[in-house]
Amino acid sequence: MDPFDSSDSLEGPSKTAATNAEVPVPWSRFSAWLECVCVVTFDLELGQAIELVYPHDVKLTEKEKTSICYLSFPDSYSGCLGDTQFSFRLRQSVGRSSSWFGHEDAYNRDAPVTLQKEHAHFHGYVYFRQVKDASVKRGYFQKSLVVVSRLPFGNLFHSLLQVIAPEYFEKHEPCLETVCNEIDQWPAPVPGQTLNLPVMGVVMQVQIPPKVETSGGSPVKQPQTENLLPAPTVLPSVHELDLFKCFQSVLIHMQMLWELMLLGEPVVVMAPSPTVSSETVLALVSAIAPLRYCGDYRPYFTIHDSEFKEYTTRTQAPPNVILGVTNPFFIKTFHCWPHIIRLGDLKMSGDLPKQVKVKKLAKLKTLDTKTGIYTAYKTFLHKDKSFIKRLLKGIQKKRPSEVQSAILRRHLLEQTESFILPLERYLESLMPPQRSMSPWKTPPQIRSFSQDEFMKTLEQAGPQLTLKGDWTGLYRRFFRSPNFDSWYRLRHREMTQKVECLHLEAICAADLLTWNKDKSEVEIVDLILKLREKLMKARKHQLPVKEELLEKLEQSIQTIISSLPEDLQTLLHRQ
Repeated sequence: MDPFDSSDSLEGPSKTAATNAEVPVPWSRFSAWLECVCVVTFDLELGQAIELVYPHDVKLTEKEKTSICYLSFPDSYSGCLGDTQFSFRLRQSVGRSSSWFGHEDAYNRDAPVTLQKEHAHFHGYVYFRQVKDASVKRGYFQKSLVVVSRLPFGNLFHSLLQVIAPEYFEKHEPCLETVCNEIDQWPAPVPGQTLNLPVMGVVMQVQIPPKVETSGGSPVKQPQTENLLPAPTVLPSVHELDLFKCFQSVLIHMQMLWELMLLGEPVVVMAPSPTVSSETVLALVSAIAPLRYCGDYRPYFTIHDSEFKEYTTRTQAPPNVILGVTNPFFIKTFHCWPHIIRLGDLKMSGDLPKQVKVKKLAKLKTLDTKTGIYTAYKTFLHKDKSFIKRLLKGIQKKRPSEVQSAILRRHLLEQTESFILPLERYLESLMPPQRSMSPWKTPPQIRSFSQDEFMKTLEQAGPQLTLKGDWTGLYRRFFRSPNFDSWYRLRHREMTQKVECLHLEAICAADLLTWNKDKSEVEIVDLILKLREKLMKARKHQLPVKEELLEKLEQSIQTIISSLPEDLQTLLHRQ
């Protein structure tokens, strides 16, 4: 057996930017943040229509343009007057090429899984204005400015729109061109670094969280060398929502909502406006962080959506998706879905926000259906009553919303981490022992995941929370969800990389020259080729190995080559 042969293949990037790293690409900095900026208007003959896309050479398919048009306007039932902000998410067309794959490796490698760039979806961030205007035939000015990106940075892009949209509605395209040119000067989105993003006389200062982050989040670090004028507007987060505001009418049902998200259950959110719809869906998706929600989710979904038929068919079970809708028509369409959250305008009961009730699905029939959570779902775990009391007491004491949100976010984070911790411990036990890592053998295999074996570990290493309930039942249900499948695939890939790293370290620590002494030229050449392949794989897949280790391996390869006859040396140097 060849001592350095490894049959394990690592998943890696489909494309690299190595060949064109030095060639400046037009709009490359812009495209690191945004796909494009669109202006959607209402045309009397065509209905919603794209008036402008910037940069002009961005190629959206007709299907994507149509989707953006319909998703950029509130439907007529919302009655949104004035300025409205909301977001949507749409599936990109199959087979389209993208300009950002060259940068994807570095960003996605360093970013938390919940903030990574999307391969197959766009995020749209909308600033919609509807005001009375006698000069327009319909009597209203209706227009949306839309930022399209693969980054899930809702807080950043909505803040950007608050700066540029009012100005654009006054000055139109020249203003938009200036803005896009300014964004094309922004630094790259590097996780962990403080970034200053100037636009229209304002400097937004942000920090994208790095992959490894403490529970409480990391504060934005102030730059040491820059003396910025004007003083920067510090955004506390690029992505975090006001969770308390989003969930204040369903606080007593947080345990149920957390479980529905964890298990990837089909959920419809029916809301009075696209703002409430999109914020609620995004808040639900974030409720299981740092675990990534892996089903599809649409913060704002309309009957014109290209997936409407796919998601409303009654010939099969509802898919693993969360849909945010505002059109009452959907009450009839989705009445067979298992979980429907019907939200209305927030009502107060004394000092406290009125809590919606859990209701039977059979009552979800009429278009004027009352607010409530329509489901037959029974939680596996009991409610944390002390946590709910703490939040409700905070409302009575007029505790600021951002503090309430921080309490809620920490509670959800700790609950998710407690749930994942036993799984992480079990995965560690599947790793081959480091002492079994020999440079003279193929890397040992990672043991297979056994659900039954994992369940036996819960008695000694179960979740560290005080919450009582059927944890075993929750895990068994989780194993059937897309969230588990995605989490396990990611962790298995990371474990495979770790095994590769340990094997590489064992090779570098070995005395390769002594091993070569009694070997034939054919065996030595084969060894050199295998070592080179190992080195190339380590760099291509960017394994977490120290560069000096790779340099040492490269030096060993050169030393072995120099021990060979000149004709072989020449041949190997050419390769």
